[in-house]
Amino acid sequence: MAILGELGTQVLIPVAGVIGIVFAIAQWVIVSKVKVTPGAANASGAGKNGYGDYLIEEEEGLNDHNVVVKCAEIQTAISEGATSFLFTMYQYVGIFMVIFAGLIFVFLGSIEGFSTKGQPCTYNKGKTCKPALYTALFSTAAFLLGAVTSLVSGFLGMKIATYANARTTLEARKGVGKAFITAFRSGAVMGFLLSSSGLVVLYITINVFKIYYGDDWEGLFESITGYGLGGSSMALFGRVGGGIYTKAADVGADLVGKVERNIPEDDPRNPAVIADNVGDNVGDIAGMGSDLFGSYAESSCAALVVASISSFGLTHDFTAMCYPLLVSSVGIIVCLLTTLFATDFFEIKAASEIEPALKKQLIISTALMTIGVAIISWLALPAKFTIFNFGAQKEVANWGLFFCVGIGLWAGLIIGFVTEYYTSNAYSPVQDVADSCRTGAATNVIFGLALGYKSVIIPIFAIAVSIYVSFSIAAMYGIAMAALGMLSTMATGLAIDAYGPISDNAGGIAEMAGMSHRIRERTDALDAAGNTTAAIGKGFAIGSAALVSLALFGAFVSRAGVQVVDVLSPKVFIGLLVGAMLPYWFSAMTMKSVGSAALKMVEEVRRQFNTIPGLMEGTAKPDYATCVKISTDASIKEMIPPGALVMLTPLIVGTLFGVETLSGVLAGALVSGVQIAISASNTGGAWDNAKKYIEAGNSDHARSLGPKGSDCHKAAVIGDTIGDPLKDTSGPSLNILIKLMAVESLVFAPFFATYGGVLFKYL
Repeated sequence: MAILGELGTQVLIPVAGVIGIVFAIAQWVIVSKVKVTPGAANASGAGKNGYGDYLIEEEEGLNDHNVVVKCAEIQTAISEGATSFLFTMYQYVGIFMVIFAGLIFVFLGSIEGFSTKGQPCTYNKGKTCKPALYTALFSTAAFLLGAVTSLVSGFLGMKIATYANARTTLEARKGVGKAFITAFRSGAVMGFLLSSSGLVVLYITINVFKIYYGDDWEGLFESITGYGLGGSSMALFGRVGGGIYTKAADVGADLVGKVERNIPEDDPRNPAVIADNVGDNVGDIAGMGSDLFGSYAESSCAALVVASISSFGLTHDFTAMCYPLLVSSVGIIVCLLTTLFATDFFEIKAASEIEPALKKQLIISTALMTIGVAIISWLALPAKFTIFNFGAQKEVANWGLFFCVGIGLWAGLIIGFVTEYYTSNAYSPVQDVADSCRTGAATNVIFGLALGYKSVIIPIFAIAVSIYVSFSIAAMYGIAMAALGMLSTMATGLAIDAYGPISDNAGGIAEMAGMSHRIRERTDALDAAGNTTAAIGKGFAIGSAALVSLALFGAFVSRAGVQVVDVLSPKVFIGLLVGAMLPYWFSAMTMKSVGSAALKMVEEVRRQFNTIPGLMEGTAKPDYATCVKISTDASIKEMIPPGALVMLTPLIVGTLFGVETLSGVLAGALVSGVQIAISASNTGGAWDNAKKYIEAGNSDHARSLGPKGSDCHKAAVIGDTIGDPLKDTSGPSLNILIKLMAVESLVFAPFFATYGGVLFKYL
């Protein structure tokens, strides 16, 4: 038996979750001390990173009062735009949620003809398990719970970001360190709220379901998989809808503003500028939050399903069963300590220290987490136990699972650093892309695409090694734990990730409020570091998605009773081909959606510049609301077809062609989706930072490429604009496609195993 008893587990998991939530609230209280009302700007007193807290404006004799009022106005406009978009989107998504919940109930309930009699268990025929009808009911409840948690996570993240953006701008007047801490604390609020609430809700769900299921752990954890499905299906709509919104506005604002009219980024004369800043919050924050929550829920579900049919489940060892949740609990405590390094232990005095500080967060959290996992593996697991491995039981030692989690953890760090190398303008790959702008946009595009393809190599090897090692040690359970290892430092990862859009917004507000160029330089430095960290965050999300979907795939194959997936069988091979094509179809849909929405946006921005007298001179105000409406309408309308493609494919393939073809489709989508997702994200990130490298002009090389508005810079802006839908719409949504199809197949596996393959039966 494990050292940590059942009581210890029942205390440790909720306590860790509550600590995370309390820490998030504490960070929020500190951020709220920065006042967005005139006259309160200097109330915070001289502190760390404060340089005695005099304001730049006071040196330059600018009127401080007007600046603060303007910041508050812009913040309100951004917050209202983001809230109204999310509410509109949630109405549509809510309808989908109810319909799909009905589908789950009907499909799973019909397996035994809606009977309420107990059935022989799937893996242990001698035992009687609870009726399929009740498992259908509980799966539906878990689906709705996961979906609601995912939506709330995204919404709260967006609220926090829109609360913090103007505060970061105002703090930038006191020094780059002050602004950094405000943005980072706000990111931490989101990171801790999301990872803690995900853990607590899952923990409560398991305990409530246990009241009905009692000893039938197989049925209990099978119904829990609905939680992962709910989380991911909402994330898909959040990512696609938010991604289309933000990029339509961004492309429209850049093409007309920067390239045609030669005005700076986030200039208040640009009609699309509010829509662009709203987009950062709904796409990068709300979408990313739901996405990582989905990954976390699914990897936990995959691990729990496999554990329930291993010795943990058969001997009813609750502590060992909850090992995935215990790892996440340790992760929250580790991330809390790591966050203190950024906010309280180290000071940031110069812009050049920002990126290293964020990198240190990743390294410290990974190192501390390794120690944490070693301790919890020793406390929570028996010395020897067996793990279900495609029909057989494989003996594993507790140190084996420590290696599985550890390899996932470190593979995540490697993927993060490789992503940083290819997308940060501190290294040669991005500088080469910037240099290629000398000869125009075409060479910039060629170099950027090559960079993206090349950046896939090392992450794929890292994922391949983690899969091989963790599978050799503990079969599919090992892979699920490697995915959880990658996500165990999610609170820190999300904090770093949310920091980017908050800094981006802060820069936009500084420009729109007419603050001095020195403040804009500070927010730009924050933003450039944020761009790289966003790419690192996407790297983590894609890497973990690959491992999660493989673990779910393994659980699906076991549950559907497929003995072996034979690639040479025509049923499987046609599935492989179709599956590998799906990410391309999906990317085509999302790219086209961004393109057509951007087209409308460009036409509207041009129309306003041409027809509103005094707009270019700054004497008339643009009509921001029309641009916000264009983005909202386009994204709501365009998110439905890609969403339907992902959600319907497993249902259609499983029902018509059966589980063998479906396993081919899942494998094909996984293999091709990961490659496209990594290359798309990194290509877009590199183009964006090549543009920023030229704009910042921090080195002789960058200065030789010209100031803003030069031919070189215009070529870089075109590259950045092409990269926008790649890095913020198609790339990040693909990792949800891979996971979502796998978790959906797992939830519907009992139905497909019973009734699937209609076409082949009659052919």
